[in-house]
Amino acid sequence: MSTPGKTIAILAANPALSAVLTMVLAGDSRLRVRPFDTEAELFAYMRIAPLDMLVVDFDREGRPAYEMVEAIRLDPTFVSRELPVIALTRAITPPMRQQAISAGIDEVVVKPMSPRHLLQRVQARLLNRSVIGALGLGYRGPERRDRIKSRNPEPHQGRRYSDNVVPLFPDRRAAGPDLGPLV
Repeated sequence: MSTPGKTIAILAANPALSAVLTMVLAGDSRLRVRPFDTEAELFAYMRIAPLDMLVVDFDREGRPAYEMVEAIRLDPTFVSRELPVIALTRAITPPMRQQAISAGIDEVVVKPMSPRHLLQRVQARLLNRSVIGALGLGYRGPERRDRIKSRNPEPHQGRRYSDNVVPLFPDRRAAGPDLGPLV
């Protein structure tokens, strides 16, 4: 999966969910899990130590998750601005989908989900790290141009109805490598 000692931050909607997610993720000895109760605590930590991933809950109190992630991407005082982000939510709406994409959120997982499912998503995201660095003026996050097109996926294109992961982008692996211009 990943190199030893990847640090994962969790900012969940409530202490109980945070404790369960922390316990399950910490079951992988290659992960160091840091739960946070508030955005202020998370930001203070991010100013002094690097993170390899953030798991944030859309359903928590305070500033919306997408605004918080945008702030992380744009704040030069943070040690890790280019980290992958997995968001949790009870339901995803088309506006929320657009906000997640524009903020640089890599993946949205719909609750309720198995905490083990989240562990698998974290492991997969760390293995296939999609964050590629600075793009344009000030934006740091995954390359997402031409990926906002709305489409209705066919029911049997590699996705089961029981999956809790909401695909934000089409799967381009089946089409082969994109050899077009990068800019």
